[in-house]
Amino acid sequence: MKNASIREQVERCIEEFRRGELTEEGLQGVLDSIDRRRERRGRKRRQDLLYLHTRSTSIDYPVLGMRILENGVLWDGPRDPDEWPYKTVVEAVNDGWRIIKFPEMALLLDESRSFGLGCEFILERTREA
Repeated sequence: MKNASIREQVERCIEEFRRGELTEEGLQGVLDSIDRRRERRGRKRRQDLLYLHTRSTSIDYPVLGMRILENGVLWDGPRDPDEWPYKTVVEAVNDGWRIIKFPEMALLLDESRSFGLGCEFILERTREA
């Protein structure tokens, strides 16, 4: 019953009760499952953010600039672009980052002129603190 949902576990207990087979251990197992789930939910999580700038809205275009918030510290990454941890948005996604904001298309009205920093992707990952 460990991997079953709480609902499934309670339904099994009801079936066992109807058959006269419900035990204290069976009920205790459901309570233990509830406690384990609450404990997992209560763990502190930390959010890291990764800002990647490209020339295109395509996730496989080369990164032109980056900024990262990791472990509560904001930094621009290594000075040398060859040392950046990700050369494309795809590489970051493959490393566990999740895209939470795609570039604003309204800001790309005219490809012949530069607006701001180009296309900005914002990615996040969460992990236990």
